Amino acid sequence: LRWASSSSQPGQTESDPGEGQVYLSGSCVKRLLEITEGSEFLRLQVEGGGCSGFQYKFSLDTVINPDDRVFEQDGARVVVDVDSLAFVKGSMVDFSQELIRSSFQVVSNPQAEKGCSCGTSFSVKF
Repeated sequence: LRWASSSSQPGQTESDPGEGQVYLSGSCVKRLLEITEGSEFLRLQVEGGGCSGFQYKFSLDTVINPDDRVFEQDGARVVVDVDSLAFVKGSMVDFSQELIRSSFQVVSNPQAEKGCSCGTSFSVKF
């Protein structure tokens, strides 16, 4: 497994295990390097909804907000806001390619109690 460092402020890299990490798989890094240009990065957000209570939302973005944490590996970046980070810390972002779809996914989420079969929603451990 590979890991990326978190930055507490945009542009700065800081490894603070208390803040939580988001890890990037090799396939995630490879795909991000293929599809992003310049200052683009993958944004991961957690929203209420989905069949299990919460759902992951991925988008390409270019703006890093003050409450964002940046996880970077080999030039590929995933950005997570502080509120969403509480739901995904310790998780891995992976890129999966199958016959019927290809997508970024959150895998091995220690904050999730159970997820739906499609892998886009989850319920939180209490």
